[in-house]
Amino acid sequence: MALTATIYNFDIQLSDVDRNVYETLALRVAQHPSETAEYLATRVLAYCLEYTEGVAFGKGLAEPDEPAITVRDLTGGLQAWIEVGSPDADRLHRANKASPRVAVYTIKDAAQLLRQLSGSRIHRAESIEIYGIARSIVDGLVSRLERRTAFELAVTDRHLYLTTGGETLDGTVERHILPSLSS
Repeated sequence: MALTATIYNFDIQLSDVDRNVYETLALRVAQHPSETAEYLATRVLAYCLEYTEGVAFGKGLAEPDEPAITVRDLTGGLQAWIEVGSPDADRLHRANKASPRVAVYTIKDAAQLLRQLSGSRIHRAESIEIYGIARSIVDGLVSRLERRTAFELAVTDRHLYLTTGGETLDGTVERHILPSLSS
């Protein structure tokens, strides 16, 4: 018997001062049976941090050649390929050839991902943005995750303030860049 996706509904008040984005989001997000709660929470946070016109969730883990999140222009052209987790060098190489912008939101330690990718041949590696979201934010959201979850997310100077159920969690988003292989 095949397992089916679990649907989560998120009602989010987004105030991203860094990018001047203020939106009310109503997201319906499918969690693949093999997807962890940490991956789901990071995917939702990455969507918020990347929110712009044309942003959309990918087809998920069921479609391995698709990114977790895409940003497309009005013609359908790919503008950003957003990964969640710890993609390998080959995947990032393909992504950077397919899209003008690639970003990764990692669940684990960003320094560990950078070491893992170090020395790999990746097209325009130095242009890839790696973001490490504070574990306290991801873990806090996971512990409060319900099929219908509402929260407010404020972003200022790369610092996140997530408020849900009258409680505020805070932590940073650290940006890292892969070094170029060219000498």
